[in-house]
Amino acid sequence: MTALATIELATTRLEQFYRQMFLIRAFEERVLELFSEGQLFGTTHAYIGQEANAVGVLSHLGPEDIVFSNHRCHGHYLAYSDDVEGLLAEIMGREIGMCGGKGGSQHIFAGNFYTNGVLGGIVPCATGIALAEKYKASRAKVAVFIGDGSLGEGTIYETFNLAALWSIPILFVIENNFYAQSTPQRLQLSGQIAARPQAFDIETVHCRPDSVEEVYAVAGDAWATIEEQGKPFCLVLDTYRFCPHSKGDDYRDVAEIEAWRSRDPLRRLANQIDIDTRLRIEEQAHLRIAQAVSTAQAAAFAGARAISW
Repeated sequence: MTALATIELATTRLEQFYRQMFLIRAFEERVLELFSEGQLFGTTHAYIGQEANAVGVLSHLGPEDIVFSNHRCHGHYLAYSDDVEGLLAEIMGREIGMCGGKGGSQHIFAGNFYTNGVLGGIVPCATGIALAEKYKASRAKVAVFIGDGSLGEGTIYETFNLAALWSIPILFVIENNFYAQSTPQRLQLSGQIAARPQAFDIETVHCRPDSVEEVYAVAGDAWATIEEQGKPFCLVLDTYRFCPHSKGDDYRDVAEIEAWRSRDPLRRLANQIDIDTRLRIEEQAHLRIAQAVSTAQAAAFAGARAISW
């Protein structure tokens, strides 16, 4: 490959990263607006500020690969599927949602993507599926995303033990945003996060990436190691959500939030994109989301289905 071709490939990749990350950011901002307008049901947990994690890790995957997410799942789903329309309709409780409007914001099943709001409960499920894929010799990649607040759940450590003992090829991604809902990490987590999977002999990389390119690189190394060794791997990604835990329960120091905003990976990536290209990407994202809202609003609400025994 020539130097020019390499540059063009890198530029194209950065533009794609920006397209995905901006779409997630704009989607989440619109979802929070819709919630305040009373157009959503239940609760919702936005991914604003953490977009580089989902895009960097999941850009290595295809539709045959398997992803387990948690209550903060929108960014993971969009990075994996690009299904703005299905997700928005689902969150709005409409029949055209990918789960018929019954799963809502936290409980999604679409293709090889799964989420659940039970803290930590997804980890043994994902690892069991990874073991099944190993026995099938399918070579499908399996990833599971958890937050640092999940690390108080004992089932995670039971799963770490079996994953290491049975050499289960799975990527554990711990998104460390330093808060368990509204409790700061210093008040609820002892020791070092990376030491926990390492205690089970799981190779672990802990980093604080400032860009999606960094996440993409470390995730690429992780996937390569899993493929080569056939064992579990853990990525600990220090990150930060700029939005509240769910809708408005935010007790964090404003200065702390602003300090992290200065390192916003989306803002950093925007500075690397040609201005005309960037504005076009942003306009397309806003238009697509607006059209998805209109389509969902025109659709029927999810109704009760008759059950045949």
